[in-house]
Amino acid sequence: MTRNRRALVLGDESARHPFRQTLPHHVRASAIAATPDSIWHRIAQGDWRTILTAYSACFVSVLTFIA
Repeated sequence: MTRNRRALVLGDESARHPFRQTLPHHVRASAIAATPDSIWHRIAQGDWRTILTAYSACFVSVLTFIA
């Protein structure tokens, strides 16, 4: 009788989450490749312009209120 050896860990330890450990490698690889490197890549140039405009407007209104 020949016994097949099986790994003690059926999932990938680098997944860090029990559900992600059960997923096949090709599914996790595509999910990792789809995420950007950091949050700064997700903010578009128009978003920066809106943030700076709002900050400037609030800054000017506070200075006007104080003066």
